Amino acid sequence: MPYPQTIQYLDSFINYEKKTDYRYKQSLKLERIREFLKDIGNPQESLKCIHVAGTKGKGSVCIFTAHVLRDAGYKVGLYTSPHFSSVRERIRVLSCGDSADTDFPGMIPEKELEELVTELKPQIDSYNAVSLYGPLTFFEVYTALALLYFKRKEVDFAVLETGLGGKLDATNVVNPLICSISSISYDHMQQLGSTLYQIAKEKCGIIKKNSLVVSAAQNDEAMQVIREVVFEQEARLYTVGKDLNLQILNNNLSYQEFNLKSELGELNSLKVKLLGKHQIDNASVAVGLLLGLKKYHKVAISEDAFKKGLLSASWPGRFEIISENPRIILDGAHNADSARALKDTIGDYFPGKEVILVLGVSKDKDIKGICRYLIPLANKIILTRAGNNRSIDPGELLSFLEGLTDVKPQVFSNVKEALEKAKDISEQDNLILVSGSLYLVAEARELILRES
Repeated sequence: MPYPQTIQYLDSFINYEKKTDYRYKQSLKLERIREFLKDIGNPQESLKCIHVAGTKGKGSVCIFTAHVLRDAGYKVGLYTSPHFSSVRERIRVLSCGDSADTDFPGMIPEKELEELVTELKPQIDSYNAVSLYGPLTFFEVYTALALLYFKRKEVDFAVLETGLGGKLDATNVVNPLICSISSISYDHMQQLGSTLYQIAKEKCGIIKKNSLVVSAAQNDEAMQVIREVVFEQEARLYTVGKDLNLQILNNNLSYQEFNLKSELGELNSLKVKLLGKHQIDNASVAVGLLLGLKKYHKVAISEDAFKKGLLSASWPGRFEIISENPRIILDGAHNADSARALKDTIGDYFPGKEVILVLGVSKDKDIKGICRYLIPLANKIILTRAGNNRSIDPGELLSFLEGLTDVKPQVFSNVKEALEKAKDISEQDNLILVSGSLYLVAEARELILRES
């Protein structure tokens, strides 16, 4: 099956990443992917997995973890979502000697994705024809592809980021060596629940019996749930800020530096390229995961591997300074907590700078919460939308700005026009900030890179 037809076939499956109006518990069925994986030989059973759930930062935790393992000499499968430009970004195999001149090293080649989909298509179609739980979704099909690909590539470890939630997520078919819960906050409330307790309960669905769990620092309500589930599952919990004590040494535009000490181990002067204090927290969760692997699973990871891996880890669209003239920052802050972290990071690194905000948000997000933190940042505001059905019309977005600013926003129907306007009105020393949605950031990033 040629590559365009491969993508067309994958896009034919229902994709809940692009929908807002569906019933979460009725639509997502673990039985469905379990049955299909059994049909293709249960590839997940041969993998040593690290499983990461959470509301924000889970992708960064996966990136940090995978890069350190790679620099420790292991072959590492990495499964993340969503993608920016190509669906191939979601499935990667990292190994020593990877090219450093790409944003997504190790992503599955077109030819191998073609061959994998061509091989599995008859089994996918056959399963869907008789499934008692409905047809496989896009995310379920792609998760199955990733697990089978990692098995065939004989990866030493597979680092898996959950998609939505945790308990019913397609990745929750694995029995991991260790798992983590990154920062939990309000997001996907239509699906996961209106309280932090309900949201945390779904995220903690990845915690298995007698497992090792590493958690980011959490809101009291979320931490209560984590402790309850850990107790129920007779698991062992390590928490950043309590069992994993970190000290931030310095921040600059090149890197951030921190120490981390715990009963799992002690590491000094670790540096990360990803900017923002929240990324120190994410890096600490990753270090906790890795130290847990060292202590309880005897995985050999040198101090040099920690230092090299953390410093080499990059994650496009997360406080990414993609242009200097004019200075453009991309950050897919897609909930209130992420927007607050972005506001703080702008204040830390660019105090007093005039900000031109290009904002677009998905309909199912906490739009009021996102606007509460980002709108007061802006001296000039441009509202737009990403080119998918989840995006709120920028005209409707106007109503969420009432009482937050005296600035009169400009409205554009697409990202290209919005970016062009931002550049036109930008003056020397201004900062253009593109945010509110990873889909918006992905489109903006592709346009900027194409121009440069």
